[in-house]
Amino acid sequence: MDVMTTIFYFLVAIGILIFVHELGHFLAAKLCKMRVEKFSIGFPPKLISKKIGETEYTLALIPLGGYVKISGMVDESMDTEFQKREPQPWEYRAKPIYQRMFVISAGVLMNAALAVLIFWGINFAQGKYVEDTTEIGYVVPESPAYIAGLQPTDTILKINNREVEHWGEINRILGAETLGRDVTFVVEREGTRETLSLSAHDNISSPQEQFGIIQQHTQAVVTQVMSGTPAEELGLEAGDRFISILDEKITNEQQVIGIVSAHPGTEIPITWERNGELFAGTVIPTDEGRIGIAIGRQYTGPVHHIKYNVFTAIPAGIKDMFEMLGLLLRSLWLMITGTLAFSENVGGPIMIAQLASQTAEAGILAFLSFIGLLSITLAFINILPFPVLDGGHLMYLVYEMIFRREVPTKIQIALQQIGFVLLLALMAFVIYNDIMRL
Repeated sequence: MDVMTTIFYFLVAIGILIFVHELGHFLAAKLCKMRVEKFSIGFPPKLISKKIGETEYTLALIPLGGYVKISGMVDESMDTEFQKREPQPWEYRAKPIYQRMFVISAGVLMNAALAVLIFWGINFAQGKYVEDTTEIGYVVPESPAYIAGLQPTDTILKINNREVEHWGEINRILGAETLGRDVTFVVEREGTRETLSLSAHDNISSPQEQFGIIQQHTQAVVTQVMSGTPAEELGLEAGDRFISILDEKITNEQQVIGIVSAHPGTEIPITWERNGELFAGTVIPTDEGRIGIAIGRQYTGPVHHIKYNVFTAIPAGIKDMFEMLGLLLRSLWLMITGTLAFSENVGGPIMIAQLASQTAEAGILAFLSFIGLLSITLAFINILPFPVLDGGHLMYLVYEMIFRREVPTKIQIALQQIGFVLLLALMAFVIYNDIMRL
């Protein structure tokens, strides 16, 4: 996809998330009979706006957030003019604490609800295709799996004494439950059972690397070709399947990444397949060891299809949401404790844009699934007890509930300013981090 298409899908994804989040605050404020002065998607400068009733609806230039300005509330605008008059019945400050908590939490609740709705829809529309294998097809060199002693053709029978029946269970256990912990495998190898162990110290991987095992019956598929790159000159197209590189049979994307990155500036032969026709050529990776493609993995082995109706898809969607939240919490804890590198595991707008375009190219359901993941991530981030975020405002209300008095306005303003500066610094860091990963 070209740059403009990538930007388009980024704006669609981020626009949906921001709109839903701010709509939550807006509807909750209206329900509690609070006056909403402004509903903005994006941050200034203003692009277009229209006032309807008491509310100004705005679309602004910087698409990295939005806000709902509620009368009588200290918010991102830092407006404190309302402090010069008596509280009015329609103001935020005049309402009971439980109503104010509801309004503050509504954006997070809407994002969580959006994630559940998306996962419900996906489960209802296509169900789940369970990959009926526990046999390893490839072990990434130097990965946690490699250190544990796992080998291709091993069949995983148990992980930490839990029997596994398909690859989805393996991914879930290794991703959400055992990351950063001791783990024991029982595998079948050449007709015999073996027990393998991995310490918590070695059981750490970045989202890009994962645990390091890939199931049998997979193919490496090109999902995107960047313009003006060696891959474009070679003639690769999205949808092409790699057959071999340097005469090594290719079964997954990790092989492609490993071989290409190990041969910068060196001519390497490649064979690929497109619509049943074989192609061959040579390509010279850049000095950074890249050829200019995005690559994915396609499973071709045995599967069974789990179908859901309108009702059974609801608990399945909730379960999917909580599984993603669990992995997010686990990863955050490992970053806080220094077990996972922060710079390797946090992405910003550029990474989101890249993933949005890649998932959009994979299909509408993949794109929606990505939006669902972003939505629960946004909900989690916003509920953190940090000034400027919704969680920070909730902390002010918790303080008021405990001590029977509001946090002084001057302190709220100071905390908002400090939080805003820290948030800008964090955004600058993740954007720089994104650029360095390009």
